[in-house]
Amino acid sequence: MAKPRLAGVILGCVLATTGWAETSSPSLIATPPQPMWSELTVPQKIVLAPLSDDWDSLEYFRQKKWLGIAARFPSMSPEERRRIQGQMQEWGKLTPEQRQLARENYKTAKQLPIEKKQALKQKWEEYSSLSAEEKEKLKQEAANRSAPRPPPPQGATSLATPPAAPLTPPTPFPTVDTAPPPSAPTVADTTNKH
Repeated sequence: MAKPRLAGVILGCVLATTGWAETSSPSLIATPPQPMWSELTVPQKIVLAPLSDDWDSLEYFRQKKWLGIAARFPSMSPEERRRIQGQMQEWGKLTPEQRQLARENYKTAKQLPIEKKQALKQKWEEYSSLSAEEKEKLKQEAANRSAPRPPPPQGATSLATPPAAPLTPPTPFPTVDTAPPPSAPTVADTTNKH
């Protein structure tokens, strides 16, 4: 679970720095219907193959964006082509929740000040330059940090939380009358006053 989430976060960061994710624009609302997968040309299907299972359920503005990328694909360098197809494959592997998280991460990253964007891009470049073994090690460390800890064995006490005191019902407070009870006048009290 943590590995795909990390991939989603990384993809969101990449999309934030390259500007290929969703943009806030009124034009997104007015995007007309795009062709269904069966209506795409063979070259479009070849380029967009990693998205084939999800194509018909994508929002129109996302389909339009991918069609624009497919149109520019022949003029891209081989390195750009591999990167784009790798991103499509990674995106295709994400669950809807992970995709939503990546979009939210993109929106957050887009609102960062320029200095922080540059720092994020630098971190991404550093990560990209790592070997596969180093990347795997970092993924494992991240998974270990985010994995829930197992409960302590039965009867063991945790140092972090003290043992709970047994619950006892509250004892009622004794009632204390501060005023003396009213007393009726006695015959002696009435006879002595005269």
